[in-house]
Amino acid sequence: MAGQDFDSLVATGLLKDVEEIVVAAYLSAHPGGSRPAAYRWLRYEDPDPVERLADGVRRLRRGGAKFGADAVDKACAKASKMGLLN
Repeated sequence: MAGQDFDSLVATGLLKDVEEIVVAAYLSAHPGGSRPAAYRWLRYEDPDPVERLADGVRRLRRGGAKFGADAVDKACAKASKMGLLN
């Protein structure tokens, strides 16, 4: 997603889909956590939300967080239709 037109990522819903996947993984790895805590953890106020999500995925994977397979498949299919995946 990095380097893609931000407006198209928002318009297609792909950015929102990926955001939901990362937040859900955070919540699964942090019992009792909250959505606001997940966004603070991601430092989502940063001007590059795509990089924040990528960084969040890397950190969550190192911590053993589980990502929703169905949601990931859906986001990957959408990204593929947009030509973002080979």
